[in-house]
Amino acid sequence: MSAHIPNIRPEADQVIQDIADFVLNYQVTNSEAWNTARNCLIDTLGCGLEALSYPACTKLMGPIVPGTVVPNGAKVPGTQFQLDPIQAAFNIGAMIRWLDFNDTWLAAEWGHPSDNLGGILATADWISRTNVANGKAPLTMKQVLEGMIKAHEIQGCLALENSFNKVGLDHVLLVKVASAAVCCWLMGGNREEVINAVSQAFVDGQALRTYRHAPNTGSRKSWAAGDATSRAVRLALFSMKGEMGIPGVLSAKGWGFYDVLFKGNAFKFQRPYSSYVMENVLFKISFPAEFHSQTAVECAMTLHQQLAAQGKTAADIASVKIRTHEACIRIIDKKGPLNNPADRDHCIQYMVAIPLLFGRLTAEDYEDKIANDPRIDALRDKITCVEDPQFTQDYHDPEKRSIANALTVTLNDGTVLNEVVVEYPIGHRRRRAEGIPVLVEKFKANLARRFASKQQQAILEVSLDQAKLEAMSVNEYVDLYVI
Repeated sequence: MSAHIPNIRPEADQVIQDIADFVLNYQVTNSEAWNTARNCLIDTLGCGLEALSYPACTKLMGPIVPGTVVPNGAKVPGTQFQLDPIQAAFNIGAMIRWLDFNDTWLAAEWGHPSDNLGGILATADWISRTNVANGKAPLTMKQVLEGMIKAHEIQGCLALENSFNKVGLDHVLLVKVASAAVCCWLMGGNREEVINAVSQAFVDGQALRTYRHAPNTGSRKSWAAGDATSRAVRLALFSMKGEMGIPGVLSAKGWGFYDVLFKGNAFKFQRPYSSYVMENVLFKISFPAEFHSQTAVECAMTLHQQLAAQGKTAADIASVKIRTHEACIRIIDKKGPLNNPADRDHCIQYMVAIPLLFGRLTAEDYEDKIANDPRIDALRDKITCVEDPQFTQDYHDPEKRSIANALTVTLNDGTVLNEVVVEYPIGHRRRRAEGIPVLVEKFKANLARRFASKQQQAILEVSLDQAKLEAMSVNEYVDLYVI
């Protein structure tokens, strides 16, 4: 005879309880975290504004039903759309991730914690406009920054010791989990409601990484995070309406996340939740390139200048060796045809070839009109990657968190140029003093793509002043970005 299945409903998995307790109770006191969150906000919104120049992105924007306007809905920066918070979260999330230019977190799992801003900003703006319409106080941008710090922490700490990519799952599941927790908190959710929302995020169908890897690389990778953060808003709204959670979603034998999707392994944690991730997040400041290649692109830019100083060009190159870390090889070491921009911005050979040839790497360089230049593929064929075990070790070292690459160029005449090594990209915490002024210039350039001078100045006046930004209502700040 078969044994009866016990039907005693469990307590919520401890991992989910810990997330809820952190979101509801943790007080952010680190000034560096607050300041970094402000820089993260402007950089992320700037990335979205740049993406609005690309029809492949804008074709997905707007309401589900054309012409729909939602009274007191969330507004989408850089557009005239005013949408329900779920669809607004998708719009904002898709535009900020489209060009692979927003922040990055690298660990056992990688990802982009600012992807959560899609859900956070849409939720906070919708709540604020609804509150104002009902004679209540709106949320402030300080609450948005706090939500960003907490979402960064949840996504980043789950990623430190747990590799979802190694079981074929895409990192956007962590966006869904973090956004569900923080958006439910912004909606005024209590402990049970946050727990329920997070459990629903884990039980959801999770995205496969197929669209990020050859030969299936495609544009879904540019809107997958928008999809995840918008789904999180939906699940948070369900929880606020009283929808029950699934307490044993992770640990249930046979049916839980661990057994079904994580090879029976429970999550591991390196550190308790705080503001560590926001303090250490990596900014993509100079180049719209997959982050494992950022230092390689810096090396290539240096080599382009050295070649020019010697009267040489990329045509004089016989071979290029990239000494790199294991994650780089696993994700972006790619040979053969590249079928679209999403393919190209995840190929280290392509991202090195462009600066060696032209002394630049911009979002435009992934488009067909540049990629059709036969010199690019000819140079790609000369570029090879080899793993340096020390680079891999330093990549995982929590005290270093380096993303090192080193390039050695051999010329057709047999001359071998001195190896160029960059361990930490300009967006790294160790290069904050150097990087933040460049980040601000990047933001200014992105504002100029969309707004007249007077509007640019109004945005900058608030965005570059920590106290002014934190005190401003969310709806008033978002209104600055309406065209």
